Amino acid sequence: MIELSAAEIAEITAGTLYGVPDPSTRRVRHADTDSRSMAADSMFIAKPGETTDGHHFIDAALAAGATLVLAQRATQAPDGAAHPSVVVPDVVSAMGQIAAAILDRVRAHSETTVIGITGSAGKTTTKDLLKSILEPEGPTVAPQGSYNGEVGVPLTIFTAELQTRYLVVEMGADAPGNIRDLAQMVRPDIGAVLMVGSAHAGKFGGADKIAAVKAELVEEIGADGAVVLNRDDSQVASMAQSATAPITWFSEATGQSPENETAPGVGLDQAVPDQVRAVNLSLDEAGHPRFQLRFTESGEEFPVVSGLTGAHHVSNLLAAAACALRAGVAPAAIARRLDGLGPASRWRMERTERADGVTVINDAYNANPESMREALRTLAMLTRPGQGSPSRRSVAVLGAMLELGDVSIPKHTQLGETVVRLNIDKTLVVGDLAYPLYRGAIAEGSWGSEVHWVATVEEAEAYLDQELAPGDIVLFKSSNSAGLRLLGDKIAAKEGAQ
Repeated sequence: MIELSAAEIAEITAGTLYGVPDPSTRRVRHADTDSRSMAADSMFIAKPGETTDGHHFIDAALAAGATLVLAQRATQAPDGAAHPSVVVPDVVSAMGQIAAAILDRVRAHSETTVIGITGSAGKTTTKDLLKSILEPEGPTVAPQGSYNGEVGVPLTIFTAELQTRYLVVEMGADAPGNIRDLAQMVRPDIGAVLMVGSAHAGKFGGADKIAAVKAELVEEIGADGAVVLNRDDSQVASMAQSATAPITWFSEATGQSPENETAPGVGLDQAVPDQVRAVNLSLDEAGHPRFQLRFTESGEEFPVVSGLTGAHHVSNLLAAAACALRAGVAPAAIARRLDGLGPASRWRMERTERADGVTVINDAYNANPESMREALRTLAMLTRPGQGSPSRRSVAVLGAMLELGDVSIPKHTQLGETVVRLNIDKTLVVGDLAYPLYRGAIAEGSWGSEVHWVATVEEAEAYLDQELAPGDIVLFKSSNSAGLRLLGDKIAAKEGAQ
């Protein structure tokens, strides 16, 4: 983190200093909301939460080395002395103000390119890919895990140094205006929209409103910046109408004459410029996408075999390539760095080969109807005759997709129908919220032991201990809080997993 004094933090946030006799000389070189991560010259951010209040951990943070606290109320040590703090009306808002000030200093010192990524799915994978492409070009900062909101984005910026060349920011939203606020905080030079799906439909009230929120990033990119859009998603493509910056399209090629094609939502008189494409796409026996990465602007084309699992990752690979291209990376370098690159974040089609021959694919960090279907299609492909051993059995362990609102029951029911249509050999449905998935599979014609429902993760573990056999490929997929990612870890660790 760029060094700031307590006086500077108070000035940036219009906060009030307490218990700091030396505000100009008291320095902060690290800031976090986790009291356990404190060290010398750290600032503890006492953020109120849904289940606990950061103010309760101030003493622990100071004991661990913190020299300053960002808080919403003045507090005291057991001896009655005021905690050294900057007190503000809203800690989260103050985090954004500090982040914006830090980024201003970074930009004043270095030629820094800021890249914002949003979309209903794929943000973290695309971010990880892009980071790997950019790091050889210069100092690169990207979020830990899925830091993508009003707290996560500032925490990412806090890790930037003056020499940062590239800053990659994930942008998620819980309400309209969230992405606009994040974009105004970081002022991206490049903004990418990956796709619009059903994630958070319950919060936003439908896909059209979700699209409007994602479009906020496009609208905030200035004419001197760049917008990267998914040509294959009609709702993303329609965002071109509100873009003032030049557009770089990415897509899986479908036509014979790329230079004459147009994007959905774009007028027929507007040719598609500067596109990044995947042509001759196929999957190898391990489910890894292989294709020719084509840059139509330069006419160059390179073979790529991804280390990711599933065809749905092609869109993420192309988005990362398009962002890197607009950031100034040479096409040949982009292709070379993408080739063989696997997952960097946990629980994203994470594959484990157990010693007893069971393959575990843990994709249970998050879920929506679109990502569920793609994960199931990948599972079906991996066990299809002609793809590896034809005797392998497909097992899907599926939990609830959350935040779907009024469409939750029909979306889960439809997914149960999908399981049957894909001929998944055995499906285990976990939890009350996912029960309509089980009913959908039964109604579609699943019978006997093909589909089973249990109420708890503990029951699911016991069931799998009895049912899994050597050669099975088992997929875990659910929203994060359903807990299947941790069950997947347990199952992967059994029977002498490698």
